[in-house]
Amino acid sequence: QEILDMSTYPVESIRNFSIIAHVDHGKSTLADRLLEITGTISKTDRNKQVLDKLQVERERGITVKAQSASLFYNHEGINYLLNLIDTPGHVDFSYEVSRSLSACQGVILVVDANEGIQAQTVANFYLAFEAQLSIIPVINKIDLKNADPERVEKQIEKLFDIPTNECIRISAKQGINVEKVLQKVIEKIPPPQCNTAGPLKALVFDSTFDHYRGVIANIALFGGEIAKGNKIVSAHTKKRYEVNEVGILTPNEQPTHKLYAGQVGYLIAGMKEVTEAQIGDTLFLYKQPVEPLPGFKSAKPMVFAGMYPVDQTEYNNLKSALERLTLNDSSVTVHRDSSLALGAGWRLGFLGLLHMEVFNQRLEQEYNMSVILTAPTVPYKAVLSSAKLIKEHGKDEITIINPAHFPDKFSVSEYLEPTVLGTIVTPHEYIGKIIALCQ
Repeated sequence: QEILDMSTYPVESIRNFSIIAHVDHGKSTLADRLLEITGTISKTDRNKQVLDKLQVERERGITVKAQSASLFYNHEGINYLLNLIDTPGHVDFSYEVSRSLSACQGVILVVDANEGIQAQTVANFYLAFEAQLSIIPVINKIDLKNADPERVEKQIEKLFDIPTNECIRISAKQGINVEKVLQKVIEKIPPPQCNTAGPLKALVFDSTFDHYRGVIANIALFGGEIAKGNKIVSAHTKKRYEVNEVGILTPNEQPTHKLYAGQVGYLIAGMKEVTEAQIGDTLFLYKQPVEPLPGFKSAKPMVFAGMYPVDQTEYNNLKSALERLTLNDSSVTVHRDSSLALGAGWRLGFLGLLHMEVFNQRLEQEYNMSVILTAPTVPYKAVLSSAKLIKEHGKDEITIINPAHFPDKFSVSEYLEPTVLGTIVTPHEYIGKIIALCQ
């Protein structure tokens, strides 16, 4: 395999962007078209949803895990390097979205011309808006007979304050107008701000585990350069590694001589333990420490369930499967747990029910594990009134994730449960009924 030279792409000609949308508005299809136009993949049927690599994703037709791909595109005589970071649209995976956005300077906001703006469009728009990214609105599926792009443009203007003339109308399926999206990306999204002359500063925004080569970390370079043989240090664990391979993803791994500031790629550095590639960690060269990049707020699990092996002899196998899978999904929390009926197991925290189902499905498909999942519960808080318990816990408010750990009701002054703060977007004629419902 030929090794690419990446030094021909200065920072000015790099664009890092994400595609965000509500689930099923055609995000992964648009990603496929962009990969085809830039010649990254060939135009065949089996290349549908190239970035959805997991079996779960292909079966359910949803994106669960963020993936990235580098595209090469010539615009007005200049060769550009466009790094596309694909993101999931489901609310349960919003953590993956916020992580991907930290490596970007802009986003393509895809809205279905038929459905219009939906809940996740709004949520993802605000994630991008708060991160101060350039936003390119794209109206997809204009080839459908019920499509009403004018109505959707007005919605976008009203809700997001983006002028209607900035919207690009496309059909990702038919490939109509998709080329225009690439040109807009080059014009509207700024190149990454980074220090080319400075020391190496790399953000780990994702990682996967390979049985042969150990941990593969996806990195975005905010400064300096990195090559095979460099000695690097993790700001989080302070461990030292030697780089074995660097490269870019065209969705498949393509080794390069070096990676330079502003580029997005992968790195393999003999990390054996899955916990060593912490997402949000900063990597720097040995003896050239840098100020670590601001990390991420860690995800807050909202659904807890117990997980036990069907057969206790499988305990250690399940333990190693859980460790590998949680590397890939850092938003799952794991606590040891045991039950009188089911033996030793774990209490797992998920972002939502879909997240829990997908996690369970991946355990079965990728690790061949059969497990018992208990009925899911939400976390409660208890405000303690007994001085003895307050002393024991060191605070007067505790979070309970396991029903078995509920304190005695005489020693609690009040229980608190999670509530949702929501916005309802609705046509005029339903307002009366909705207000009645809310009361």
